Amino acid sequence: MAFGVAAIVLILLATAAFLFANLPDANAFNARVERIFVENDLTTGAQIKFLEILAQSGTAFSDTLASYRMVMFVLLIFATALLVAALVFLVTIVAMNRRMSEIERAGLQVSSLHISRSENAVYLNDMAFQLTPAAMETMSVLAEARLDGDMLSGAEIEALISGRLSADCDEAAGATRIKRLRDTLGNQMVSEMLVKNVARKGYILSVSKDVIKML
Repeated sequence: MAFGVAAIVLILLATAAFLFANLPDANAFNARVERIFVENDLTTGAQIKFLEILAQSGTAFSDTLASYRMVMFVLLIFATALLVAALVFLVTIVAMNRRMSEIERAGLQVSSLHISRSENAVYLNDMAFQLTPAAMETMSVLAEARLDGDMLSGAEIEALISGRLSADCDEAAGATRIKRLRDTLGNQMVSEMLVKNVARKGYILSVSKDVIKML
């Protein structure tokens, strides 16, 4: 990261040096007017007045060019700050993504999962999640299945909650209940890691059954 910041600063400094070196001399116009005055015998009032006008124009040009230099300097400083900030944000995002990948590989470390049906609440470690009655039904079914060592398909989840046969239930109905449970939990990382979807097998709580307690 430090190398990237240094590289950005060096590139912008080189650009600034090139731009300022190639800007015209602010006093070049005044010097040219002075040379005309010295090399020519100007005696009439009109000629002298004309030179005075040229000199005033040169002074205005010099002031304008000086202001342009300041504007360019400020813009370069601003560009440097933006590029450095963008680099810092990029490094931070990459570090966060790596951390998230490590967490996903390690899995969610759950020391306690208490499910309170009377309160419609789930207590995961030191975090409390308030659920809707429908989401609580889904969570309870998943918890009971985990205690029994079972994995449930979407149709089986819908069957257990609705009281119908799984053959009469749609897989999508159970998947919808899982989605609503995850939405109710709110924390995307927790919900995705707590309620696992095993391809072609079904859904399961990815915690040890020893930490689950139904209240």
